[in-house]
Amino acid sequence: MSAVVTGGASGIGLATAKLLADRGARVACLDLDPAAVPEPLLGITADISDDASVRAGIATVVRAHGGIDVLVNNAGIGALGTVETNPDDEWHRVLDVNVVGMVRVTRAALPHLRRSSYAAIVNTCSIAAWAGLPDRALYSASKGAVQSLTLAMAADHVGEGIRVNCVNPGTVDTPWVRRLLNSAGDPAAELAALQARQPTGRLVGPEEVAAAIAYLASPYSGATTGVVLGVDGGMYGLRPRSAPPPG
Repeated sequence: MSAVVTGGASGIGLATAKLLADRGARVACLDLDPAAVPEPLLGITADISDDASVRAGIATVVRAHGGIDVLVNNAGIGALGTVETNPDDEWHRVLDVNVVGMVRVTRAALPHLRRSSYAAIVNTCSIAAWAGLPDRALYSASKGAVQSLTLAMAADHVGEGIRVNCVNPGTVDTPWVRRLLNSAGDPAAELAALQARQPTGRLVGPEEVAAAIAYLASPYSGATTGVVLGVDGGMYGLRPRSAPPPG
């Protein structure tokens, strides 16, 4: 099996690439800076905001691995603020990467996926597509688009034997989240708040998201398409009671 993971040099992408490789796949990681991608993963420089760069990266994968069976659209960027906070150019930049970037990579990979007997696309979405989070208007809009895009893609390509699903992680312990925490006025308090809003009381691990992605990418989930799988510590669906007061 040949797999492509965008944003594969760190965080969820790297955890996913390693897990797929451990399960026998030949994995290519497309990233702006693939220098940290370890063997046996194939690191390829690609900018998902540039169509020519994407097509060149996909062509390199096909030359190296002979085709593509699985595409994991994981690359994306964050954004903070309300609808008043971000200027137009920031809206354009984030939507171009998080949504149109996914379109560019999928469009380039589709001719090769159509030749696979067990083609699968898994998109990394977010709890922000499901739940209203404060100070995340632009990011949430981009991830809501990814969730809707996933369902539309699943409908468009089911007749071609290409399954399309997405995962909606909660707050994941990634380098990006750690940078946000470090820039907060009180990093420890901010971490505690992020942990507390997930019923499990902790951040989601990148490996836990990777396991969900690997399941959706596997031929064992061959009857699963058009599914949004939450990996969010119960954040979306659970409303646990608070602990009763002592006495």
